[in-house]
Amino acid sequence: MEEVQPPVTPPIDPNGKRSEASLLDICEKVLSLDGSTCDEALKLFTETKRILSANMSNIGSGTREEVERFWFAFILYSVKRLSVRKEGDDQLVSGDNGFNLCQILRALKLNIVDFFRELPQFVVKAGSVLGELYGADWENRLQAKELQANFVHLSLLSKYYKRGYREFFLTYDANAEKNSANSSSYLPDSYRFGWLLFLALRNHAFSRFKDLVTCSNGLVSILAILIIHVPCRFRNFSIQDSSRFVKKGDKGVDLVASLCKIYDAAEDELRIVIDKANNLVETILKKKPSPASECRTDKLDNINPDGLTYFEDLLEETSISTSLITLEKDYDDAVCSKGELDERVFINEEDSLLGSGSLSAGAVNITGVKRKIDALGSPARTFISPLSPHKSPAAKTNGISGANKLTATPVSTAMTTAKWLRAVICPLLPKPSPGLEHFLKSCDRDITNDVTRRAHIILEAIFPNSSLGAQCGGGSLQGVDLMDDIWAEQRRLEALKLYYRVLEAMCKAEAQILHANNLNSLLTNERFHRCMLACSAELVLATHKTITMLFPAVLERTGITAFDLCKVIESFIRHEDSLPRELRRHLNSLEERLLESMVWEKGSSMYNSLIVARPALALEINQLGLLAEPMPSLDAIAALINFSEGVHHASTIQNHETCPGQNGGIRSPKRLCTDYRSILVERNSFTSPVKDRLLALGNVKSKMLPPPLQSAFASPTRPNPGGGGETCAETGINIFFTKINKLAAVRINGMVERLQLSQQIRESVYCLFQHVLAQRTSLLFNRHIDQIILCCFYGVAKISQMTLTFREIIYNYRKQPQCKPLVFRSVYVDSLQCRRQGRIGPDHVDIITFYNEIFIPAVKPLLVELGPVRNDRAVEANNKPEGQCPGSPKVSVFPSVPDMSPKKVSAVHNVYVSPLRGSKMDALISHSSKSYYACVGESTHAYQSPSKDLSAINNRLNK
Repeated sequence: MEEVQPPVTPPIDPNGKRSEASLLDICEKVLSLDGSTCDEALKLFTETKRILSANMSNIGSGTREEVERFWFAFILYSVKRLSVRKEGDDQLVSGDNGFNLCQILRALKLNIVDFFRELPQFVVKAGSVLGELYGADWENRLQAKELQANFVHLSLLSKYYKRGYREFFLTYDANAEKNSANSSSYLPDSYRFGWLLFLALRNHAFSRFKDLVTCSNGLVSILAILIIHVPCRFRNFSIQDSSRFVKKGDKGVDLVASLCKIYDAAEDELRIVIDKANNLVETILKKKPSPASECRTDKLDNINPDGLTYFEDLLEETSISTSLITLEKDYDDAVCSKGELDERVFINEEDSLLGSGSLSAGAVNITGVKRKIDALGSPARTFISPLSPHKSPAAKTNGISGANKLTATPVSTAMTTAKWLRAVICPLLPKPSPGLEHFLKSCDRDITNDVTRRAHIILEAIFPNSSLGAQCGGGSLQGVDLMDDIWAEQRRLEALKLYYRVLEAMCKAEAQILHANNLNSLLTNERFHRCMLACSAELVLATHKTITMLFPAVLERTGITAFDLCKVIESFIRHEDSLPRELRRHLNSLEERLLESMVWEKGSSMYNSLIVARPALALEINQLGLLAEPMPSLDAIAALINFSEGVHHASTIQNHETCPGQNGGIRSPKRLCTDYRSILVERNSFTSPVKDRLLALGNVKSKMLPPPLQSAFASPTRPNPGGGGETCAETGINIFFTKINKLAAVRINGMVERLQLSQQIRESVYCLFQHVLAQRTSLLFNRHIDQIILCCFYGVAKISQMTLTFREIIYNYRKQPQCKPLVFRSVYVDSLQCRRQGRIGPDHVDIITFYNEIFIPAVKPLLVELGPVRNDRAVEANNKPEGQCPGSPKVSVFPSVPDMSPKKVSAVHNVYVSPLRGSKMDALISHSSKSYYACVGESTHAYQSPSKDLSAINNRLNK
């Protein structure tokens, strides 16, 4: 088999002298760093310049000058972040001289978006060096994932604030001439004042848990303060507008209630945040507060003053400049010396530092030597399981201008989802309902106390109080603030109530399957309950969109692994009908991230089952040290968080998990999970029949009840109660492989569409992937399934003598919604095995090197068996394949891809919608062809604007 030649890039200056001189100039002359910081930066550069030279083509555009600038930025940011805490929390170290990431990027002429896009290369490649220089906890202290999440949140919040500001205030002085200098300068000042006050609120009041919902409430509180303090001539609204403002009684408009109606905020929470903002105005700006009811000003006309605070001359032109200077100084003192983002840049969208484009969807994470950083948000394109339809209540988008509703944004969606949590979950009791208690008491013994005690311990570990934050969360959880404790207690209660609610629904379904109320095997399983608690907590975290508690935090703090969580996600979705669409999407995306890479990582409990189900793989699994560590006992977690209540119950809870041979496993505290976005393939993790290893997707609507969950959490060596002569491990692995095949089918189909290949090629690539998964399973160990898929494409292309290059495959893969550059830039290889074979190389190589050195030697016999395939591009995309792979066992044909068929979206009209295929999307957005496409309903009236035309379409459908 012909090898692919990787691209050759001229190495960087071998001696590094010129590069070191450039770095030293930037440190001394541009950033004015002290000598010790300069020395530390040069030391880190010297230790990593060999890595830099070997990875020139993988960073930025690949030019030496640009790669150097990126590498310098990574070096300086690492020195700043890692040296800040190196000598302890009570000492200021040499690096603490006021420079931050924004100053670094300006000095190197880089922007924030590009910095975060390329940072994973440095984290993965230089991880071992950073570990040697700064200790094993360098990843926590680097805080790259928190910083990126903070950037994404602030980008969203700044747009949210700008939009709200423009809804309420004019861009000019209505009483002044157009050429007036004062009228042109006032608005930016008031706008900037609001943003700076919001930043002060974040820094002084929100502390560690800067979640999106809390910050959104903060911005709404700022708007409330601006509305009653900005001079009336700048208003863009009428206080008499009944579509915006709510009146309660005869005292005028209730401003807080009105803003809550517009922005889906909670009134009691908003009033608390407004009080905090008022306190900051008083303490930072030294303004004297007065009850609004005692003030006489036209700004308060027709507004109910009860509960409002007014500050004389707060936003008048005579005092605003002084206030801005004070807020700027407060921000400098609070943040800028910490090496974080200068969040004031978001006030100016034209600032080149922000960069163009965006950080695409997916949670942000860093993991081990293989740490990857993705962006934050929802998947751009998600396939949802037909077994978990969207059953959320109608999303209510409250408009602030009559019939024109607010377009859904990430911030407004978060506020709507939080409203569901308040309305549906919060009213529940924080204890098992009578229905759930019935199941708990119907076990071999009453386990109610065990269940409640476990829930409190695990949820306190996930949402620790501020005094315990540093113990449970590493370097990313800092600060002691009363609001942290209140926030954590509120989130614990929400997760607890959701846990009890879904657990009861699951028990009812399980009892129906088993025709019995005694669910002892399931309800006494420690791992099952921890998975349920982790799922509940993750939904609460996803609702509030926290910065410092990103997935997989719930896995680490509950002691479970990615493979464990896979077993409950689909059941959780199915048994909570009211779950909003965004939270369903979140869980679906989590499952995809688990399947595509996290379950294949070292320390996954999947290997504990695989070693039983596939004994032939035991030697390699043990050599690579892939087996999961024992799950920590509940007592150990309770001791870590100083949990003191009901310790005497612990021994009765632990027996089920500590038995030898159990499906043990937790990731090491030092080993986090790789984070990737996801498309959910259909079916629950344990809904397939025992022998149905390659079930076609078309059968997902079967009305058969799924096998009981208790078999999913049984010991791997235990015989499967469903029969068939298999162990529970074999059953679990068979179903797990089925889901992997389904996920691969979705991704292969997307690539075939982009590459415009025939269905025969699609079938062959899918067939090859199935064989690799079944017969060369070890190729996926410590890797991502997309890496195997890309190699399968090129392997089939080569044996079929197609003119398809790896460059073309990667180019089209970049357009896929789940694409991450690290997938093809950094593939794991076993360096110890390479050394045993006489080769010396790094732990991670590019996809072409992996294909040549690892993939082809292992898969060549399978490719030869597969044989050449004709690529007839004229074949219709929906033609069915004619047969199976020669000489293969019975293998399913390429499955139907979920959710690609049109779905009816109107109960009254025959209107159907289907997802836009990638190949059609490329054509749609090209300049040469966009004029050929029409919008539904376009010809019914004269074109106005996209928003108005789409609103007209929606109005017709809703009639």
